[in-house]
Amino acid sequence: MEGTKPAPESTAEESQEEGQESRGCFECCIKCLGGVPYASLVATILCFSGVALFCGCGHVALTGTLTMLENHFSKKTTDHATLALVIQIFQYIIYGIASFFFVYAIVLLAEGFYTTSAIKKELQSDFKTTACGRCITAFFMFLTYILALIFLAIFGFTAIPVFLFFNMWTTCSAMKSPLANITAPDSICMDVRQYGIIPWNATPGKACGAALGEICDTSEFYLSYHLYIVAFAGAGATLIALIHYLMILGANWAYLKSAVTTHDYQDIKTKDDQDVEAEARAKDGQNSSSYS
Repeated sequence: MEGTKPAPESTAEESQEEGQESRGCFECCIKCLGGVPYASLVATILCFSGVALFCGCGHVALTGTLTMLENHFSKKTTDHATLALVIQIFQYIIYGIASFFFVYAIVLLAEGFYTTSAIKKELQSDFKTTACGRCITAFFMFLTYILALIFLAIFGFTAIPVFLFFNMWTTCSAMKSPLANITAPDSICMDVRQYGIIPWNATPGKACGAALGEICDTSEFYLSYHLYIVAFAGAGATLIALIHYLMILGANWAYLKSAVTTHDYQDIKTKDDQDVEAEARAKDGQNSSSYS
């Protein structure tokens, strides 16, 4: 009866090769992770989140606001026709903002990957940045600055509906409070005509007393109020992301400019060293010929 053969054991060379392969994979992973522009990645995530909150919540809040005005403040279609057109235009602008920033954030993230790789290769003297690359970074820096100013205005504009809805909610809460001693609740009114939302001849144009309290209890008011707050926060997050992008682009441009200056200095120094060595060799040749 034949005995079973023992299983072949791994040799020292095979274990050494496996160790080298695992070490190579680990070094490759570390190299890949080192090339990730984490600052640009954080700014991109913040930009996506802010734009999504601003555009999504702002679109729904505008629709709810128009519904609330049609049901309680403006019974005639002609009175709020202009407002409906303006809201529709704003909603189309929101579509454009969402599409543009989705593409722009990806482009800035790609620029961050490119610049990070270029700076590392510059330090290793394996790569030399071109004037075109530096101009692209400067262009993105200028465009981001303009977009930051625009979104600063949007951020301030988004605070207006939050302020109006907050006033309305505060008035309703004061009327419902048991501590409030209101003898004539019908004298407490909310007139939206004074804000220029609808014309002065709109009917009824305002809500007083119990009618105002009913409006505050509607789903349109509750949902629109909170969505405006979220949209306001989203606009603020997008503004912070743009400022973050601006700092990143400014730092990358400065690094690239410094790397180019360093590279030119090294080239000049290398050329000078070669000239000195050539002169020294020429003198040694002359001395050897004179002695001979």
